Amino acid sequence: MTSADAPTVFVIDDDAAVRVSIEGLLKSVGLQSETFGTAQEFLRSDRPDGPSCLVLDVRLPGVSGLDFQHELAEAGIQIPIIFITGHGDIPMTVKAIKSGAVEFLTKPFRDQDLLDAIHQALDGDRVTRQQKSELAGLRKRFESLTVREREVMGLVVSGMLNKQIAFELGTSEITVKIHRGHVMRKMVAESLAELVRMAAQLELPPRKNV
Repeated sequence: MTSADAPTVFVIDDDAAVRVSIEGLLKSVGLQSETFGTAQEFLRSDRPDGPSCLVLDVRLPGVSGLDFQHELAEAGIQIPIIFITGHGDIPMTVKAIKSGAVEFLTKPFRDQDLLDAIHQALDGDRVTRQQKSELAGLRKRFESLTVREREVMGLVVSGMLNKQIAFELGTSEITVKIHRGHVMRKMVAESLAELVRMAAQLELPPRKNV
């Protein structure tokens, strides 16, 4: 595992003893961590760009953990969150989970419960990052298509035959076959079904110029 792939667990809690305890727990199982006393410290930090999750105390100075969860979402910062609190209740738990939290643990919690939640969060973040990387590659390949190739791709994935596409675009069937071959090669699609899946991932509108 490279340093870029090594996961990082961020911990935000205004209780220094809690930060030290969690940091020690994570170190004991080979996980690297960074701890912060406030949400502002976390935002100001230069964080590594690899798989990560956030262990977040609900009650923080300045801004609550739940409000900070909302702020992160509004800012487009996607990171799995595990809430910890000494004063949890059901409405608070429901709100956190509905907003995307992985887990909501009430202090004192078992070390294993926290570790299980962290591993679940890190696994989820790895999957999300992989999906984003694949989509970015797909978009790059799509952008390499010419305008006419994009038109042909849109019509192909909508289910039209080559001769129908030729009529739609006012060109010959042979020309459509050539463009279709270019599309399959540039998109690295081995079948029509795969090209259709790619179009769905790209959210291409059917039968429209893009």
